[in-house]
Amino acid sequence: MTAATHGDGAGSARRRSRPQDLLRFATAGSVDDGKSTLIGRLLYDSKSIFEDQLDAVERTSRERGDDYTNLALLTDGLRAEREQGITIDVAYRYFATPRRKFIIADTPGHPQYTRNMVTGASTADLAVILVDARQGLVEQSRRHTFLVSLLRVPHIVLCVNKMDLVDWSQDVFEEISFEFEGFAARLAVPDLAVIPVSALHGDNVVDQSANMPWYEGPSLLSHLEQVHITSDRNLVDVRFPVQYVIRPQSAACPDYRGYAGKVAGGVLKAGDEVMVLPSGYTTRIAGIDTADGPVAEAYPPMSVTLRLEDDLDISRGDMICRPANQPTVTQDLEAIVCWMDGQRRLSAGAKYALKHTTRSVRALVKQLHYRIDINTLHREENADHLGLNDIGRIQLRTTQPVLADPYSRNRQTGGFILIDETTNRTAAAGMIIG
Repeated sequence: MTAATHGDGAGSARRRSRPQDLLRFATAGSVDDGKSTLIGRLLYDSKSIFEDQLDAVERTSRERGDDYTNLALLTDGLRAEREQGITIDVAYRYFATPRRKFIIADTPGHPQYTRNMVTGASTADLAVILVDARQGLVEQSRRHTFLVSLLRVPHIVLCVNKMDLVDWSQDVFEEISFEFEGFAARLAVPDLAVIPVSALHGDNVVDQSANMPWYEGPSLLSHLEQVHITSDRNLVDVRFPVQYVIRPQSAACPDYRGYAGKVAGGVLKAGDEVMVLPSGYTTRIAGIDTADGPVAEAYPPMSVTLRLEDDLDISRGDMICRPANQPTVTQDLEAIVCWMDGQRRLSAGAKYALKHTTRSVRALVKQLHYRIDINTLHREENADHLGLNDIGRIQLRTTQPVLADPYSRNRQTGGFILIDETTNRTAAAGMIIG
């Protein structure tokens, strides 16, 4: 977008372009495939770590008896992770290049931490899946690919790691690529790239590798900098969940009334006719404010405050949309859920608090349709419960209407969490089926 499009100067145009410059990506893969090492190498080679961090990693590497700097220690920050040599919790790291800002979620590979992986990948624009070139695709590689496709992560990069241990073989790489592409085709993965790397030595991570002249594609960082994510956001269906009503009641602005929130879909402009749900009242947008001042338009994932022409009864949990393009208003939800509670199982008849966008209601589990075996993708129709890390399809009935879209159309208005009201633990993450 240009400054002329907005009509309020180049500075404002730059401010509004910032959300597009941020890429969130998650790593996934089997234990010992080298996820943490890859991220460590990415941070190290892109000069995104401080000297004291590197000194600490070098010192810990020597104490462990490693004859090299173990870059995995940059992300495996928990004591238990370092002792076991595995990733347990999601580790978030931040870095930037001149082209783009990045948030990395290093997610666990072990099956018992599926819920952690789902948490890390749920907000990702892209998933990096690692496989060991010596092992090829294993059960967990397929499981993680299924999970990221279930979470509708729009871009997947398969990194065939440890190419140095197979003598940089093009045949090995192409065999793994062919097998993975066949499996991904069954899951309708919209965008897939395959890159041969050696995380330990840095080949094709930040810089092109001289050891694999047969590979003519980009390095991992180059791909991450160039992948196009703006079109992944739903810019058609206007969705603005109201988070907070702003009424400063100060002498400077005695009549100010604004509705703050994060744009979940569509493009909002001053003068647009909008509808407020669940009331059904219509009005027009009088103006759009941000922390940097007024803007001409708002789009995902901007956080803004809307001013409306009419004084309507609007509160947290309401949804602003277009009169001719509304979300479904329903109390009956069909959903896929990942069960995250290790203390209590999900079964029909259980009651939970359901948080969807900015709206919270109570919900009853009416039926458990089936549990999914995430290793074989088979449905277990006779399942009577979901345990920790299980994934299944359920039917919910809410006490109040929910303003929802299918998760396949909008990840913001199609996702929810279930909360155990007695313990306040997050029990499940859910995706609404259209």
